[in-house]
Parts: sequence; structure tokens; C-alpha cells
Amino acid sequence: MLRKLNVWWIRWIDWVNLKDEEIIKVLSSFDFHELDIEACLEENQRARIDSYEDYLFMVLHFPKYNKRNKVYELNEFNVFLGRDYLITFRRKTWWYVDKVFDMYSDKKLKKDEEFKLSSAFVLYEILQSMLEKMFKMTENITRDLKLIEDRVFDKTSYSLVKEIMIKKRNIIVLKNMFVPQVSVMKLMEFKVNKLFSWEVLEYFEDLEDKITHVVSDTKIIEEYVNSIEDAFISITNINTNRVMSFLAFFSAFMLPLTFITSFYGMNIDLPFQNNSNIIYLFLFYTSIIMVLIFVYFKKKRNI
Repeated sequence: MLRKLNVWWIRWIDWVNLKDEEIIKVLSSFDFHELDIEACLEENQRARIDSYEDYLFMVLHFPKYNKRNKVYELNEFNVFLGRDYLITFRRKTWWYVDKVFDMYSDKKLKKDEEFKLSSAFVLYEILQSMLEKMFKMTENITRDLKLIEDRVFDKTSYSLVKEIMIKKRNIIVLKNMFVPQVSVMKLMEFKVNKLFSWEVLEYFEDLEDKITHVVSDTKIIEEYVNSIEDAFISITNINTNRVMSFLAFFSAFMLPLTFITSFYGMNIDLPFQNNSNIIYLFLFYTSIIMVLIFVYFKKKRNI
């Protein structure tokens, strides 16, 4: 999908998942460095910002949630920023980019908005919309973790292992996305403001603060899910020890009877084997042994 928008003197070109030849066709009308064009054709680039005299090229990453697998996937966001144009490219659709695009499509600018309008300000609107979405994402993850935590302490289920592992994988993906972009955002703040004569200084400082908060929230969530995993492992170990203790007690409880039955089950002459009343004596002493075993385990708090 390729779409173009003119907002006063600003050109915004936005495309989603174009073929390589289409990308080259769009970018060929601009004097971009060939390495930047190659970066648009190759996926999974590292977060970065390249500065030139008349434009900036940025590679950023934001997560895309896969509802079927319940995991976050990498969605690369490429940006060319000049004084009178903005070019954005991504592989997957984002409704918050569409929202900003539609907002400027229908918007009639007021005089104060005309004064501050620039391609950098449009980029700020896009990025701040994305980062606001990231705050909601971290809130959703925290809420899901609280539900998992309740299930861990309520009734341990081995199906929770998969859910905890998915959450840990998502957090790793988010950290790998956002941590490198903190330095990119700091550099972006300087480069963009220099290109635009410091017109948008406060706006890009706000972006830097927001991505720092997202990274901080992600680290807190990581500690949270690790604590839930530790609690799950502890509870599982406690339940396993209880089962093993019961099996040990049961085996020890039945040991005297097993010994007597196996001893008198041998095909040899044994004392008192013709006395039918001896069984009651054996049962009496066996009961005493069982009681002693029970008291021992109870004292050791193994049952």
C-alpha cells in the first residue's frame, strides 16, 4: 500500500510492505544514499540514525502483537526526514500511523498550527503515538502477569509454564527492541533539532523521555515475571516434596507387613507356622511399629 499526503508545504509518503522494485521507484526521485536505500530493502536492520546535510535516515523498531501465537514480533520502521518531506516505511500495518495520517488528511490547520508545522513535527506526532501505545502495552502485560500470579498461588497448573515462558520471550523481544533505541532517540533529538534550527527541541525531548520510561517499565516487568517464575518453581517443588514424603511414609508404613508376609511366604519350616493365633501377635507388634513410624514422620513434619 502506497499513499501520499500534502500538508501545506510538507509532503508525506507512507507505504506498507511494498515490493523491492516499488520501493526503488519511490526513492529514486530523491537523492538518497545508496546504503540507505539498501537498508530499506533488507529486513531486520539494527536501530540507527544516519545524518546528511539535507536529510536524516532512521531505522526504528516497534512491536507488532501476534494474537494467534500471543507473542510480539519485530516491525521495522524506516524514516527519511527532510525539511519539506517525510517518508515512512514499514512491513506491517499500524493503526496509530494510520490515525495520524487520517488526522492530517482531514485537518484544517489553524494559524498557530501552521507556524509550528514541519515534517519533524509530523514525525513527532507519529512516534509519540507509537510510544503512547507502548505504555498501554506494558500496562496490558502487567495486568496479564497479575492474572498469572493469582493462578500460580491459587492452583498450580503446568499449563502456566508455557504462559510464563511466552511472557518472558515477549519481554526479551521488547528489551532487544527498545534498549538500543534509547541512544538512537538521544542522537535523533540532536540531529533533528540541528536540521530544523531547534524548532522542535521540546517535542523530541519528550520522545526521549517516553522511550526511557518504556525501557524502565519493561525492566520492571522483567523482574516481575522472574519473581512469578521463581514462585511457580518453589510451589512446584513444595508439592513434589509433599508427594515424595507421602510415598516414603506409605512405603515405611507397609514395610513391616511386607516383611512378615514375604518371610512366611517362603516354602520352608518356620517357627509358629502351625499356630493360627500367632497372626494376632504379629498384627499387634506391626501396629505398634506403624504408630512409631507415623510419630517419627509427624515429628519431622514430613507429612
